[in-house]
Amino acid sequence: MNKLLIALASAGLLSMAASQPTMASEEGAKPALTEEASKALAQAEADIKMGKQKKDLWTTAVAALDNAKAAAAKGDNATVIKESKMASDLAILGVEQLKYPPTPF
Repeated sequence: MNKLLIALASAGLLSMAASQPTMASEEGAKPALTEEASKALAQAEADIKMGKQKKDLWTTAVAALDNAKAAAAKGDNATVIKESKMASDLAILGVEQLKYPPTPF
């Protein structure tokens, strides 16, 4: 009777272990972004590149892009969209600022 219980318990544990994903597969899987989040991130990267080319890029724009990339690594679509939009807006404002004359001191 004891041997039967041990065999059943072992079989149950083995079947439970087989159904659990391994740590390697969980770590290797990168969370997928929605199409909207991917487009927002790509646009932010393009706007930041434009700001660098014009040599007028605000550090807050770069920080927002870094936040968007970190959120993308975690699969947080809402934060990717929010931070990407902020990065794009700040990069565009930095470039638009070049159109105004400097203020005299």
